[in-house]
Amino acid sequence: MRIRAACMSVLLVAGTATGIAAAQSSLAPDPAAPSVESAKPTLTIPAGTRVPLSLKQAISTKTARDGDPVYAETAFPFVANDRVVIPAGTYIQGKITRVHRGGHVKGRAEVLIHFTSMIYPSGYTVMLGGSVENTPGAEKTSMKDSEGTIRQDSEVGRKAKSAAEGAATGGVIGVVTGGGKGAGIGAGIGGVTGLAISMLSRGADVRLEPGTSIEMEIQREVTVDPTRISSRREVIVRND
Repeated sequence: MRIRAACMSVLLVAGTATGIAAAQSSLAPDPAAPSVESAKPTLTIPAGTRVPLSLKQAISTKTARDGDPVYAETAFPFVANDRVVIPAGTYIQGKITRVHRGGHVKGRAEVLIHFTSMIYPSGYTVMLGGSVENTPGAEKTSMKDSEGTIRQDSEVGRKAKSAAEGAATGGVIGVVTGGGKGAGIGAGIGGVTGLAISMLSRGADVRLEPGTSIEMEIQREVTVDPTRISSRREVIVRND
């Protein structure tokens, strides 16, 4: 009986130890298993990505001020690895960081815009750094530098035309009033008058109408959460 009781005690102790070891094993973290944080999916929009936008409000160097907000929206989806990363209709917000009106004698009108945030259809908001790369929808403007400054085209030709038109008008008046000699005097006076008028007026302002097509370049990479990109599922159809 004593031997049997001793055997039962040994078995009981061994079973208890085995149970404790199993419990500790189930509670201890597995170093090979990925953490919840590292398993979180992300998508990266690389620096240099160009996104077509449509301007939502008019911008003019005549009325704009430094710090004024700028609103636009994406005109076409940006796709990477068969996944819509930036859907069409995503709102892009920015601000005017520099504005300069055209001068009377020299200096063209300029405006500099920086984009600062991107608001997805779901309301998910991502901060970004973006600049204007091109303005294909704006007439008589060009890009001044890599910073994204939009500049009004030169008006040298327009002012020369004003002077020429003034000279022609003065010449006609001179012919009527004083003959051949008067024509020369009138042309000179008319030319000077036309040039003076053109110099007194400011250069044309940069004006971007609502709906103007502009191209934004993302200046630094942006990481987004793909589960928050859209309030609806995006489907890409591949034609293989």
